[in-house]
Amino acid sequence: MCGIAGAINFTERPKIEECLSGMFGTMKRRGPDASGIDISDSGILLHTRLVVIDPENGRQPMHLDRNGEKFTIVYNGELYNTEEIRSQLSSLGETFRGYSDTEVLLKAYVRWGPACLSRLNGIFAFAVLHKNERKLFIARDRMGVKPLFYTQVDDTFIFSSEIKTILKYPDIKPVIDKEGITEILLIGPGRTPGCGVFKGIKELRPGEYGILNEKGLKITRYWQLKDEIHTDSLEDTIEKVKTLVTDSIKRQLVSDVPIGTFLSGGLDSSVISAVAANYFKNQGRRLSTFSVTYQDNRKYFQTTRFQPTTDDDYIHQMVIHLKSDHHSVTIDNESLAHALYAAVDARDLPGMGDVDASLLLFCQEIKQHVTVALSGECADEIFGGYPWFRDEKIRSAYGFPWAQTTDMRSSFLAPDLRARLNFDPHKEINNRYEKTISETDKVPKISKKEGRLREMVRLNSDWFMQTLLDRKDRMAMYSGLEVRVPFCDHRLAEYMYSVPWEMKELGGMEKGLLREAVKGLIPEEIRLRKKSPYPKTHNPGYRTIVSGMLEDIIAKPDAPIFQLIDKKALRLLLDSESPEPWYGQLMTAPQTIAYMIQLNYWLEKYRVKIDL
Repeated sequence: MCGIAGAINFTERPKIEECLSGMFGTMKRRGPDASGIDISDSGILLHTRLVVIDPENGRQPMHLDRNGEKFTIVYNGELYNTEEIRSQLSSLGETFRGYSDTEVLLKAYVRWGPACLSRLNGIFAFAVLHKNERKLFIARDRMGVKPLFYTQVDDTFIFSSEIKTILKYPDIKPVIDKEGITEILLIGPGRTPGCGVFKGIKELRPGEYGILNEKGLKITRYWQLKDEIHTDSLEDTIEKVKTLVTDSIKRQLVSDVPIGTFLSGGLDSSVISAVAANYFKNQGRRLSTFSVTYQDNRKYFQTTRFQPTTDDDYIHQMVIHLKSDHHSVTIDNESLAHALYAAVDARDLPGMGDVDASLLLFCQEIKQHVTVALSGECADEIFGGYPWFRDEKIRSAYGFPWAQTTDMRSSFLAPDLRARLNFDPHKEINNRYEKTISETDKVPKISKKEGRLREMVRLNSDWFMQTLLDRKDRMAMYSGLEVRVPFCDHRLAEYMYSVPWEMKELGGMEKGLLREAVKGLIPEEIRLRKKSPYPKTHNPGYRTIVSGMLEDIIAKPDAPIFQLIDKKALRLLLDSESPEPWYGQLMTAPQTIAYMIQLNYWLEKYRVKIDL
């Protein structure tokens, strides 16, 4: 994986000298092994590299001269069907000097143009500069695993893997306006698709590409979920899912550097680890697995509807089953609280509080052993595993099911800010919700229930899943770790979108279809284990620490958070025992306190200005 960036201007030379070192400096964590730069009349392309495949022949920016036209690519990602595309290109007369996917991607684009995207299986964000034609092509993978932000200052187009790099370009200021405040306080840590929160900064949406020339930027959507009549029998559906899941995992085990898997003892990570362990066993190798827990968590664990059991016993059972080289990471309260700041540095925004911070610390430990790891994100979105898919009352409720808290959120608004905003919080949220609903593809005459479930898939893939993918990419890449997500294979997403709910919920269990498809692969107790989300700390010592941190902020009259947040609301939060979540299933009172700490740090560290 890598970091990419560029500053392109087809009318005059961008302010290259003023931003080079600053932009490169923000990209080092994404690409600690190598860096490269291309300077031309049109501007600069920057690349930092985390070496995973073909160290010598995968250097970037990579150039290609073809019939008098010069092309240069910067690329962040991984293609999982590199050899298939290489074979297709070779049959057309293309030759290759190495075996990197970068070279294959560049030649695929030069040969087929934007149509190459339909041939790619992988996670990617890339840019190709046509130097003679004075044109820039940018693209992002279908599922949105790899990020690509952009903005424009006068005639200069600036893009990058992360917001922090864009902010290093001259004349770009860290400003939030009404839209940004709405994102931070009413939607965060989620983001409206395509929104970069900071004024003027946008993100290329999943499944989109853009073409920039002297006339401007034109964005085109090349992929989205399409509904079809599902004609496969139950038996054929089970077999198809089994084939797609195992094929996706195996494709993502290719690497020239050490590779391992996350292992929580839940269904998703156990399936990935089992396929990987068998794959490695056939090669005479042993799989490395990794799990995370918290200081005294077993002692303080409290069973909830969303988190019914601890992971420890299930992890132990899987390690024995896999015969893996296992590493368990225990995070203490002080480290977790302190990492809230680094998590903001990684995400460039307030995030999921300690849920982000713990993943960052976990990834740093994993990096000590491997450079690539596979993780189970997106299975719940693809197979309908969340409570809001299965609970009819939650499913049918209007609005985003993971954030039914607009009144609670808006109660934090500082009174003078609320007056200046002069808006209806519910209307702001509902407009975003309605837009996503309107974009949901459904076959004609679909039943009300199935139609609503298509909407739930679209809501999750466009919103909740993106928050988790943001989290995984930023926390991992901040640690110099590449994380792959096999359940995010677009072929699996396409197929599962139209599968009827009675098949998805086979046997009356969440992700019942997936459970049936992997029968015999993992122990029965784990195959049938009730869903339990990413673990969070239950240690009361952690809440004591973050409460003290927020108290220190409240005690400062000039704390930047008071530009947005009512001090009285923060005091009520400190006293709250309410289980009402700020976001999703995990962000209850301690995590909401952590979010406010992150918000204050972000406003101060990024020197954010309010423009109303």
